[in-house]
Amino acid sequence: MNHTTEKKGLNISVKSFISAILVIFLLMVLTYSLTFIVPDAGIPFWKWALSPVLVLGAEGNVSLIAVIVFLLVIGGVFNCLEKCGLMKYMLDKITFRYGKERYKLMALIVLFFMAMGSFIGSFEECVPLVPIVVALAIRLGWDALTGIGMSLLAIGCGFSAGICNPFTIGVAQELAGLPMFSGMWFRTFAFVLVYVLLMTFLFLYAKKVEKPIDVADVGLSSTDFHDNSKMNKGLVLFVGLMIVGIAVVLSSVWITVLQDYTMIIVALTFLFAGMIASFISGNGDKLALTFWNGLVSVLPAVLMILMANSIKYTLVEGNVLDTLLNGAIDVAGTLPRWAVILFIYLIVLIMNFFIASGSAKAFLLIPLIVPVAEAFDISAQLCVVAFAFGDGFSNVFYPTNPVLLISLGLANVEYGKWVKWSVKFQVLNLILTSGLLLLGLVIGY
Repeated sequence: MNHTTEKKGLNISVKSFISAILVIFLLMVLTYSLTFIVPDAGIPFWKWALSPVLVLGAEGNVSLIAVIVFLLVIGGVFNCLEKCGLMKYMLDKITFRYGKERYKLMALIVLFFMAMGSFIGSFEECVPLVPIVVALAIRLGWDALTGIGMSLLAIGCGFSAGICNPFTIGVAQELAGLPMFSGMWFRTFAFVLVYVLLMTFLFLYAKKVEKPIDVADVGLSSTDFHDNSKMNKGLVLFVGLMIVGIAVVLSSVWITVLQDYTMIIVALTFLFAGMIASFISGNGDKLALTFWNGLVSVLPAVLMILMANSIKYTLVEGNVLDTLLNGAIDVAGTLPRWAVILFIYLIVLIMNFFIASGSAKAFLLIPLIVPVAEAFDISAQLCVVAFAFGDGFSNVFYPTNPVLLISLGLANVEYGKWVKWSVKFQVLNLILTSGLLLLGLVIGY
């Protein structure tokens, strides 16, 4: 196993951080330049320069601050789990138990993450699990790209093929006047096809890069791995509390009042589970200091989040977004019927570059794109599917999505390397989902 891939805690890779910051800054400059090109647009230079700070006081700042606090909690807890040895012990135990069936384990992990995105709309909430899966993928003889694909890419796919995603499908159907989560059969069909495509992509890549599991290093044989009763207690407690937290989040599908608090629930669960498990496993004397050091280690990610969100701030303050969107809607009215649904897909894909929040995009776009679709005898139901497709898949591709940049930084993967690797899947997936939209049009979905 390559020891250089392992890090203590969640330290952001300097190389990945610099490449991400450069990409975001170039996008900030490009966005600012649009205010000089688009008619009736404009923003003072000082507002643009201070936009990473001003965004904290803009609309939607509560969710932005919540993401930042969430990330800091994750950094602190991970450092505690790392220092007490529980993280390594957990990875060793999983490898010992499932190493000989690693591709079955891959299939289950991908299904789990896709289900989390599709059924309860989790995305940011799964960030704590991404570094764990990346580390596990490396232990199982693959690489960091495989691990990110099994976790972050999978949850992005599930989020898009939203069988009953409350933040995209739920909000969009409500705005379109449709019964909540109606038409589920078609989205379930899409979920299955996307899962097959993703698993095929990951399987072929993993087979190409796989290495034999180093028995002596990760403890695949009984002579090299030994149970530790103290670690077992900590691990059982950590996993048990996390299962309870995930169960509460899953219940938000039926207990809708919980949907606005899923990130808080996951953060508190992860905090209590991690701290208590670390204490039991042997890190009680310096727990507070260890937590603080882990929190500090992820502070660079806060800058990435603020800069990424400043792009939307500039577009809104500069009156660029509304102008571009209205122009796109006018173009849609001139297209043939079959092209309209694909163009709606494209509009949402473009808007997702600037607005990461699915529910925020729904409030902005659904009242505009549904009437256009219905004017061409395209059902609101299919329009909602096109919205969901456009909203989610690109979340794990666009550099304006802070969750992607944070995950890449934690996994020590540069953004350019991720694009080169994942673009093949994105292209195949774009073809598949476009075909699904055209199929829906043909069968009258």
